[in-house]
Amino acid sequence: MKAGAQVAVNEGADIGLAAGGRLSDLAYTRILENLFDRRLPAGAFVSQNDLVKLLGIPVAPLRDALRTLEVEGILTIHPRSGIQFVKPGLELTKSTYQFRTIIERAAVRAFAEQGDEDLIRELGDRHRAVSRHIETSGLTVGTMEELEALETLLHNSIIAILRNALIETSYRRMHTYLRLVRLDRKLTAPLAQRSIREHLEIIEACEARDPDRAEAALVAHFNAALQRHLGMFV
Repeated sequence: MKAGAQVAVNEGADIGLAAGGRLSDLAYTRILENLFDRRLPAGAFVSQNDLVKLLGIPVAPLRDALRTLEVEGILTIHPRSGIQFVKPGLELTKSTYQFRTIIERAAVRAFAEQGDEDLIRELGDRHRAVSRHIETSGLTVGTMEELEALETLLHNSIIAILRNALIETSYRRMHTYLRLVRLDRKLTAPLAQRSIREHLEIIEACEARDPDRAEAALVAHFNAALQRHLGMFV
């Protein structure tokens, strides 16, 4: 655990009351970080005391975070037994991509028509730069980090064009599921290049201000990505 992880474990009830909201948010974030870093394996069954030790968070705010994550479908709380974390499988993968497709089809049409020109150009330039880097240097750690950043920037920008707080909140929850689904993904240079090409089809359609083409490219991208993920469960 990094320095600073042991936050106010023994500070007592007063601090727990004063900082309860903040600590519950911190507990929420740390639980997800530990899932994404595999320190908490997907499907793990752990006790509340295990999580207190792992996260360095007092019991009360930890319980608040666990209740929130249970509502979001990330875990199940078994009274007097323990906490069961979700293990991604076929149904969660299919549901995640179905949700993305439904929401982003409408959003990408609006993005193609109204999206910021400079942002669209930046997305295209950065994707092409990453593609060139993979061709010359292969798939490095830095390249994978840039790919993840571009994935987030592209799809969040598409969603943001709708200017709908409810959709953005739901989409953030869906993105948590997506990250869990991707934990067992083995990214290779050919797969990365394929994903970049699919993104560029969307971006170039938006550059051309062609909503029909952008929607078709987005649906094709999600269908291809779903098939790649489903291959992990065969």
